[in-house]
Amino acid sequence: MKNNIIVSLRLTLVCLVFFSGVYTFFVYGISKLVPAQVVFKKTSQGFYENLGQSFTDDKYFYSRPSAVNYNAAGSAGSNKGPSNPAYLIELQAKIDTFLTHNPEVKMDEIPVDLITASGSGLDPHISVQAANVQVKRIAKIRNMDESDVYQLINQQIEKPMLELFGPEKINLLKLNLALDNLK
Repeated sequence: MKNNIIVSLRLTLVCLVFFSGVYTFFVYGISKLVPAQVVFKKTSQGFYENLGQSFTDDKYFYSRPSAVNYNAAGSAGSNKGPSNPAYLIELQAKIDTFLTHNPEVKMDEIPVDLITASGSGLDPHISVQAANVQVKRIAKIRNMDESDVYQLINQQIEKPMLELFGPEKINLLKLNLALDNLK
């Protein structure tokens, strides 16, 4: 038993030195090599393409809801769980609004990212499914062929990092700007 205690104390001392000293200075050194500020990319129209923005006009693809009302000064989720009655009422209102503007869509076809906020509340992307479910409304309002809208969506798909990490997604601002430029 005495041997186990001595081995445990040695391991504790080694981990303390490594994680409090060596690892900390290693991470600090890497942080000095990386740029110190976040760069927000601006489009030629003056919009920030890597911040979520509100699109509620029927002629555009709808944006993902935001728990912080798209305010980049405070990034946060809602912290409301699926058992919270107020949250369930809020979700039902979002579903009802979406179905009112998209009557040809069934409730079970609505992608979750069109009714729930992202963890940061500022996600500029929607899923490919979220874009596809809105095609009929946009084509009808803009007097376009649905196949043209689908083609535009396919052109805007961003592949996962290294084709492995994460789902395919679409930057909503870029998609809506491309939609406006499509005549």
